[in-house]
Amino acid sequence: MNGFSVGIVIVNLLSFVVAVHALLNKRDPRAALAWIIVCLALPGVGVVLYWLMGVNRIRTRALRWQRRGEGIYVAEEEAPCEKSVVLRTPFHTQNYQLQRHLADAVTRRPLVGGNRVVPLYNGEQAYPVMLKSIRAAERSIDLSSYIFDTQFCGREFVQALIERAEAGVAVRVLVDGLGECYSWPRVHTLFDKTPVQVVRFLPLSLFRRGMHLNLRNHRKLLIVDGRVGFAGGMNISQRHLVQKKRHDVRPRERVVDIHFKVEGPVVRQMLEVFQEDWQFAGGRPFELDPTPPCLGGPDSLCRGISAGPNEDYEKLVWIVVGALNCARKRVSIMTPYFIPDRSMVTAMNSAALRGVNVEIVLPVRNNLPYVHWASRGAFWELLEYGVKIYYQPPPFAHSKLLLMDDHYALIGSANMDPRSQRLNFEFNLEVYDKSFNAEMRHHFDTTVAKSQAISLDEMDGRPVWQKMRDNFFRLFTPFL
Repeated sequence: MNGFSVGIVIVNLLSFVVAVHALLNKRDPRAALAWIIVCLALPGVGVVLYWLMGVNRIRTRALRWQRRGEGIYVAEEEAPCEKSVVLRTPFHTQNYQLQRHLADAVTRRPLVGGNRVVPLYNGEQAYPVMLKSIRAAERSIDLSSYIFDTQFCGREFVQALIERAEAGVAVRVLVDGLGECYSWPRVHTLFDKTPVQVVRFLPLSLFRRGMHLNLRNHRKLLIVDGRVGFAGGMNISQRHLVQKKRHDVRPRERVVDIHFKVEGPVVRQMLEVFQEDWQFAGGRPFELDPTPPCLGGPDSLCRGISAGPNEDYEKLVWIVVGALNCARKRVSIMTPYFIPDRSMVTAMNSAALRGVNVEIVLPVRNNLPYVHWASRGAFWELLEYGVKIYYQPPPFAHSKLLLMDDHYALIGSANMDPRSQRLNFEFNLEVYDKSFNAEMRHHFDTTVAKSQAISLDEMDGRPVWQKMRDNFFRLFTPFL
């Protein structure tokens, strides 16, 4: 047997071993089957692809941290304002009790009262408030963004952060190693030779152990002095400035979104999430600011939910399915990327059959066409059982929002797709607040009023080639 033949045998043996690894370790049987086919059909190539994209080394590292007692937050036995949480509505009704018990079981943080959550629409509202908070910082600024544009408004953020760092404020900036590639020059280079501390989350490199093309940090967090926080779906990007008078962003590139200003004890949970990511990515350890006091007057009950491949549970899937199962009247979902798995489709249909009004608002034109096609492959199953689906007109809608009945909202960075629910590091907030729910409901209903309803007849009437295209891309749901 010559050297070439030996090489062929070794490659085929490695492909078989990797296929067995996928069989034993992949929780989603569709993903396991897909990887097995790739490894056996493409010997050698499948091994490389699986090593780069299919192996979750993050959870292994996180488990080592837990064993050493590092970097993983453990909830305090008594949370701030806990008495008000127990005694107050909406927990006099069973559906909210059950939703809370589910989140208590699968998350690492308590539900806390004494908070205020204020929605900020698009960059025109969000960026000035964020910059004002940064410029008023006295002790610390902690900023995490998936995309940090280095043009136009991004430069304004860079300058404000440098100025506060030079004034003695501890400024820490965490950017995703893939997300920073959306802009040039890369943002970390703009902080060179300044007091701003910058860490890149899993930077892309052929010379590191695994490139981690997946497993990205998709969180968008800003915490100032440990007292004021910002979270949601908005990156730092000129595209979020959507007013038509602007000439530096082309109309088709504009992105509408909602960000949220947060005050109260839950800001401490946001800071803990940032600290975990910061130390995980190699940043120098730092002490957390004190927990903010409870706010007086009308407030929100909130919980920070950090989800990602380092966690034991698929928290976001379970919590969304829980909300669908607990709903009595209405569930409203707004998301840019919608690729539901079987459990999500079943929960939506089950809720609709129980008489719950299940509504989903999606952008009519997606910036990722293959995601748009894959989502259309699932529409008929939902429409058949009474789920309502709407297409929102341009600009591209990047908002992520789930409302359940009159009190519950789930907001944050996660989309309704496998990448957010299983692969990316995400941060969401649970909010129990009737007035906040009503404000978000008004935004949702206003959007629906100008959106196009999708009908089952329309889906059935698609040309055969469109049905084949949409269903073909739906086959790749575990990877999209």
